[in-house]
Amino acid sequence: MPLQIVTVPCLSDNYAYLIHDADSGDTALIDAPEADPILEELRNRGWRLGQVLLTHHHWDHIDALPRILEAHAGARVVGAAADAHRLPPLDTPVAEGDTVAVGGEAGTVIDVSGHTVGHIAFHFAGSKLAFTADSLMALGCGRLFEGTAEQMWHSLSKLAALPGDTLICSGHEYTANNARFARTVDPDNAALAERTEQVNAARSVGQATVPSLLSDELATNPFLRAADPGLQAAIGMPGADPVAVFAELRRRKDAF
Repeated sequence: MPLQIVTVPCLSDNYAYLIHDADSGDTALIDAPEADPILEELRNRGWRLGQVLLTHHHWDHIDALPRILEAHAGARVVGAAADAHRLPPLDTPVAEGDTVAVGGEAGTVIDVSGHTVGHIAFHFAGSKLAFTADSLMALGCGRLFEGTAEQMWHSLSKLAALPGDTLICSGHEYTANNARFARTVDPDNAALAERTEQVNAARSVGQATVPSLLSDELATNPFLRAADPGLQAAIGMPGADPVAVFAELRRRKDAF
């Protein structure tokens, strides 16, 4: 049976995620932006937290951890070994290729450095879930605070190679703004135009736009489409190296 997933809105625009294995009762939390909504969701569902999976060290992904661990003593904290010096104390340091079990399903750790160096994602292939936080985002990607364009393009290429029916569970509600930017660099993309309308309609009534299907990201997210000839032509870089195209896209988005 696939893992049950609950999207938990936190702070002004963050998302945390709970995943639950019904057979074993095992529950894991991905990232800890804000304690109250996470603890309330756990209480309402009667779930006991067994693990917290951290994607990276930024405050809006870890600050609620102490309060959550107070309420769920014994929950193990999993995070990147390479980022352990900036994360809360880890019970299980992990690196790319390691696995993390939630109930009967193993999730694979993917190094997605770029937004930060040491950022990781968790891919639960059996449940078709990828927790990408601030690496691959709905219609966007994270700003390059620490990594290089080459690093981020490599990271996004790993995620792009996952099955198209994978749900991309990203860390923020940035989709409407990302869509506005995407239309400036990929104006002739009919799928993007349609998705932009859907995003705007959802946000107008307060609906979340994440998680999103990887197949939709591949068709509409400009940061995954740096090798696409149509997008390259639209930004005046026909035939350019995808890393250079990605870097230009990220530069434009930073100034958008």
